[in-house]
Amino acid sequence: ISPADPRLLAVAAITLAYMAIGAVDDWRSLTRRTNTGLKPRGKLLLQAGAAVLFLLWTWQGQWLGGPEPISVALPLGWLLPLGLLIWPLGLFVFLAESNATNLTDGLDGLAAGCGAVVFTGLGLQLMLRGHEGDPALAAFCVAMAGCWLGFLAHNRHPARLFMGDTGSLAMGAALSAVALLSNSLWPLLLMGGVFLAESLSVIAQVWVFKATKGADGQGRRLLRMAPLHHHFELGGLGEEQVVIRFWGASLLLVVLALVLLP
Repeated sequence: ISPADPRLLAVAAITLAYMAIGAVDDWRSLTRRTNTGLKPRGKLLLQAGAAVLFLLWTWQGQWLGGPEPISVALPLGWLLPLGLLIWPLGLFVFLAESNATNLTDGLDGLAAGCGAVVFTGLGLQLMLRGHEGDPALAAFCVAMAGCWLGFLAHNRHPARLFMGDTGSLAMGAALSAVALLSNSLWPLLLMGGVFLAESLSVIAQVWVFKATKGADGQGRRLLRMAPLHHHFELGGLGEEQVVIRFWGASLLLVVLALVLLP
């Protein structure tokens, strides 16, 4: 493992950039004593800008293929040729993953525990690829998993320290950067299934409500409450029960993804 691997600097930079965006958002919320920090559009533009700079950096270093055709690895050895489409896909991955991890950060230890599991899974699959593996990024994943396990000691129920956007956005950015640079988008999608479910639950809840809204301004709700973890809470499960079940789901998804490795 070369500590001088320039990709590690790029991954660390985008992680810190998203952490800074989240920190500004959290700081504005705390100083204003409200739940609103940065405006959603401004926050999204900052995230997109940081992602584009990262993609430019990786393109210049030819870590995404450079002049060579770029393909995304799929299960069963299939390859999806993308070429320049990697740019909009990469931007989408950063925005989707960082906001998915942000939505998951709603219960004590939920995002930290799931993040530790997913980082461990990504690191394992990078080591199990044999000659196609990536020791440098695998080591980064293991280090990040250790960070989140350490944070979990203070964030488990009852939490003494809250992650906020500072941590959750950074987590999503780090996962996205590793997945893009190691051609692990499919493993991330599967291993991070809990993050995906949390995000889709919000999208589905809003869509159903708007689609069924009547003249009184009220619509039907698909879930008791979104994101998904609140739906289970309102169904009678305690906070710790929901968190442990979601950890377990993440672990099962990691095992499934490792089994499906080509």
